[in-house]
Amino acid sequence: MTTRTGGFSAEPFGSFNLAQHVGDRPEDVARNRASLAERLNLPEESFVWMEQTHSTNVQIIESLPDGPLADTDAIVTNVPGIALTVLVADCVPVLLWDETVGVIAAAHAGRQGARDGVVKKTVEAMQSLGAVPMQIHGLLGPAACGAEYEVPEEMAADVEKHLPGSRTLTLNKTPGLDIRQGVQRQLRDLGVVSVDIMTPCTITDERFFSYRREGLTGRHAGVIVLDD
Repeated sequence: MTTRTGGFSAEPFGSFNLAQHVGDRPEDVARNRASLAERLNLPEESFVWMEQTHSTNVQIIESLPDGPLADTDAIVTNVPGIALTVLVADCVPVLLWDETVGVIAAAHAGRQGARDGVVKKTVEAMQSLGAVPMQIHGLLGPAACGAEYEVPEEMAADVEKHLPGSRTLTLNKTPGLDIRQGVQRQLRDLGVVSVDIMTPCTITDERFFSYRREGLTGRHAGVIVLDD
């Protein structure tokens, strides 16, 4: 997982913004992405980026695409050396791997996509490549926490109906959502029992970008790559 620090972008995208669609200078984003590749000791062309739309669309990657994948919110591969990348700023970055079989995935689990089943479809795509749920490990990265993510009562009830475990109360005792908790429960129901949750709340932790806190802002990333 990256943070927002150590890059080249100016405010309000300061400074390690990795998203091209938020209004940042393209040349600054390009320098940030080059820096990310250098830090991970990977070729720049090995990264797969998504044009995320809060959908449940999952793509299995068999070879490197020419550019970002349109209308895609999860990617899966069994090809070594391909760096799957998910961009977030409050949504849950979900990284999954079955190292026994050699299958990895990265998913963008925002409120809508998680509610509609993007994580379930990601696990199913991994299974189509031979992954076994009991062998899959998961990491849920920094995201909006239930204590801060206030939503209308009707929305909280709707998401809880489709993604049980998500509904909560905020610090102000108002209806809230903790999408990470809902995703963790869903993964366990699917047989993925080894799931770690990173604790930072993007709404309050200024090391990370937060759309709810800032509005116009950048995106940090989760990256996963299968070793040769």
